[in-house]
Amino acid sequence: MLLEIQNLSAHYGRIRALDAVSLEIGEGELVSLVGANGAGKTTLLRVISGIGPVSAGRVMFDDRDITRLPADSRVRLGIVQVPEGRQVFAPMRVEENLLIGGYTRTAHERAEALARQYERFPALAAARDKPAGMLSGGQQQMLAVARALMGRPRLLLLDEPSLGLAPRLVDEVFDAVTSLRDSGVTVFLVEQNAFQALSIADRGYVMETGQVVLADTGKALLTNERVKAAYLGL
Repeated sequence: MLLEIQNLSAHYGRIRALDAVSLEIGEGELVSLVGANGAGKTTLLRVISGIGPVSAGRVMFDDRDITRLPADSRVRLGIVQVPEGRQVFAPMRVEENLLIGGYTRTAHERAEALARQYERFPALAAARDKPAGMLSGGQQQMLAVARALMGRPRLLLLDEPSLGLAPRLVDEVFDAVTSLRDSGVTVFLVEQNAFQALSIADRGYVMETGQVVLADTGKALLTNERVKAAYLGL
């Protein structure tokens, strides 16, 4: 397994955000984590990235214990997160945003990665000299993903990529996520849109109040009666 979360707990003061969470992600997989607001999904991503608290348990990456490893060291190992709400640098040009994403790479590697992202996202190539704040919501989401890919991640963490987007743009985002998996990028997708997330997932997990309560293939979870009632409105 590329990533293994073992009995992980996390607290904010006296509030337990994660309670003995265990999950795993294999190299090349697209794994989705779904759950309601406040379930602990974003906290888990923050812990994996190295910017969230750990009270107990371990985070293993490629058979290495990284539980106490600083966030910048995790980026260099290949763990890169696309944050909720995109968080692009609005006054800066699109190309400047992208180059920031490749800060751990050499100049030659950055140039190669930049060309790849422009090929993957032609709309960004056309807008490379525009301030990022002038892009549409969908284009900003693509920029946030491309910025993360500039770091050549082994594990890409996506936090609510469809948040606030029109339905047509949501479809484009999920198509892009599927394409990334098909190109060999390992993806951990955290998403409230359970139907979309599980439809494209190799495997999925369901989180409630800081605990993983269900785990199965994406297709199996889509037909699970508990998931259908709680998250799919069926």
